[in-house]
Amino acid sequence: MRALLLRFVADQSGATAIEYGLIAAGISVAIISVVNGLGTGLNAKFKSISTQLK
Repeated sequence: MRALLLRFVADQSGATAIEYGLIAAGISVAIISVVNGLGTGLNAKFKSISTQLK
């Protein structure tokens, strides 16, 4: 049982999966921020065009 516990503590394969998950989460937050900023800018541009067409 002790050998099994020591082998479990020494295993690093789960750590890399967690790191990849954190990297993916960081990238998705960055993408969401950029898309949100672009959406706000486009919305303002379309409102401006709509106002000028009236």
